[in-house]
Amino acid sequence: MKPALLVIDVQKAYFENPDAAKSLNKAMEYIDAAIELFRKKNLPVVFIQHKDERDNVVPGSEGFDLPDAFDVRPEDLRITKTYGNAFNHTSLKKDLDALKVDTLIITGFCAEWCVLSTTRGAEDVDLHPIVLLGSIASPSSENIRFVESVSEVISYGALEIFLEALPAK
Repeated sequence: MKPALLVIDVQKAYFENPDAAKSLNKAMEYIDAAIELFRKKNLPVVFIQHKDERDNVVPGSEGFDLPDAFDVRPEDLRITKTYGNAFNHTSLKKDLDALKVDTLIITGFCAEWCVLSTTRGAEDVDLHPIVLLGSIASPSSENIRFVESVSEVISYGALEIFLEALPAK
């Protein structure tokens, strides 16, 4: 088993809505901690960014950028998507196959849209998606609870134990 961490659409533009910003800031605590866990085990971290020309969330715009607080490294996989499902018309599956990844720890924004779509998309391409509790965001806390209730989930503590049990790379 080889997991990768997916960080979906945590981009500066989505912090503009106060409800979304509150949820994103809370989720970022878990995402940052998960990034650190994956770094310790030399496991892949994948940053997925949504491109939307209608909202001017495009490469080169500040809104497209990841938050400055993230520890983004050159070796991290970066995927730009235009659909909710990060597997749709991107190289994500091919890139994960090249890394021999079979399990995805899912984090990010927006729970009921891109997070859920990508989780279902992972299942469609025979990967095992698991949502990290506390690490998904939405302007609606009810939608976060819904996505967690219909997905495989893992707590941060269980993720820490799970990753620690993996052989060193």
